[in-house]
Amino acid sequence: MTRRAPNAFAGVWRLSGMSDWDLDLRDAEEQMDEAFADSGDVVLGVLDGTTDPETWIRSVDYGNTLLLSIDGDLNELAAGFAREIRDMGGELMHFRGFLVVTPPGTSIDTDRLGDE
Repeated sequence: MTRRAPNAFAGVWRLSGMSDWDLDLRDAEEQMDEAFADSGDVVLGVLDGTTDPETWIRSVDYGNTLLLSIDGDLNELAAGFAREIRDMGGELMHFRGFLVVTPPGTSIDTDRLGDE
């Protein structure tokens, strides 16, 4: 009978310390699904104050471009996320009733607009 060498990866699992982590895997999985499903897309939406500004920030952080129809005062509606988008390197531009928001590395080309 041949003896097997001990397996260094087989060990005793201690489950008693697992509760100390307070880890919610369901929430993490939902956020991962959201991040990977929507990266690099153009997201259409309405900027009317009903969407949490963190949602717009997270979407741009994932690499998405936002095209938001403005329903109200733009300065007031964008106040919750505009500075953070700019600080991360994104761009914002008001164009014909829409707010265009791009992620870092994606610039808004206005060359074809002429001298308006």
